[in-house]
Amino acid sequence: MQSANPNIQRLVGIEGEFGEQLGVTKDWAARALRAVGNYGEIYERNVGTQSRLSIPRGLNALWTQGGIQYAPPVR
Repeated sequence: MQSANPNIQRLVGIEGEFGEQLGVTKDWAARALRAVGNYGEIYERNVGTQSRLSIPRGLNALWTQGGIQYAPPVR
């Protein structure tokens, strides 16, 4: 995962010691994201448009897309 965004770099273990402060490896979040995807991918695959249920995200959408999902930066 490559990004110039320092929040993303901290989350995936490229910068800082966030993982170690939680008692896990530095790359714990990157490994989890590779294994199952992000929230949007998980939602779409299990109950969203890529599933038999085909439920639109609605309020589960990101706040930038009219929903209420907002993740504060990891610090």
